[in-house]
Amino acid sequence: MKNVNVALLQLCSGASVKHNLAQIEQQIRQLPDTVKLVLTPENALLFADDADTYRAHAEIQGSGPLQQAVSKIAQHYGIWLLIGSMPLVSREDPTRITNSSLLFDDKGELQARYDKIHMFDVDINDEHGAYNESAIYQPGEHITVVDTPVGRLGMSICYDLRFPGLFQALREQGAELISVPAAFTRLTGKTHWEPLLKARAIENQCIILASAQVGVHGTCRTWGHTMAVSGWGEIIKKNPLTVSALPLNIRQDSLALMREQIKLVKHNRFRPQLTSLIKKNTN
Repeated sequence: MKNVNVALLQLCSGASVKHNLAQIEQQIRQLPDTVKLVLTPENALLFADDADTYRAHAEIQGSGPLQQAVSKIAQHYGIWLLIGSMPLVSREDPTRITNSSLLFDDKGELQARYDKIHMFDVDINDEHGAYNESAIYQPGEHITVVDTPVGRLGMSICYDLRFPGLFQALREQGAELISVPAAFTRLTGKTHWEPLLKARAIENQCIILASAQVGVHGTCRTWGHTMAVSGWGEIIKKNPLTVSALPLNIRQDSLALMREQIKLVKHNRFRPQLTSLIKKNTN
């Protein structure tokens, strides 16, 4: 595993923040020293059944015990660490909270924030039934792309996966890798998770890095199947159901040839509309 430079953590998070942090650090502790970037799933630090619990743990960006704990882990192990999501106070309305993905560098400094844009407000026939994220979170208003030691990373969260326009906007901003931290339901995940990941990879000629929750979290059951998908839509590596890290080697330079052979960005006749979307979300 000497060439390993990325690790995707598959977690079974719950309502105990202390337990969730310990689970993350336990997986990181076992990784080889060559790992530069570690990604965790949606709800990595808190996976609860009620809105009040998320509100009680919401932090202002840059301060709070959860962010301090994550910063210390990143610094101690010398890694870039993406927290798939945690509750933060909204940047637009301080009375609301957002479901936010945070990226810390190897010195423990916050390098990027992405607030989930698409809210999971659906009715499906599973144990939980109706999902209504809008009752908890304010939708995000900004897209995020950031340079990392293993490539330029575009950020998304879970339900965003169903909206190709966001991923096209990330590619337009130079994304080579796209993170998809998720807590996909077992019901939808069984049919939709892998095809959607492959589609977003192929459409945008990007490597998709998808860390997932797996197991039972109160009334929710998640699908797992953490995986990385190449720009050709091939699965680089997958962890179906084990609560463990998935270490792998990512080479963003593998994208150059396919992007030269199939010039998707140049050939996209809807780019003016896409440029408008990017300006709207980055103001």
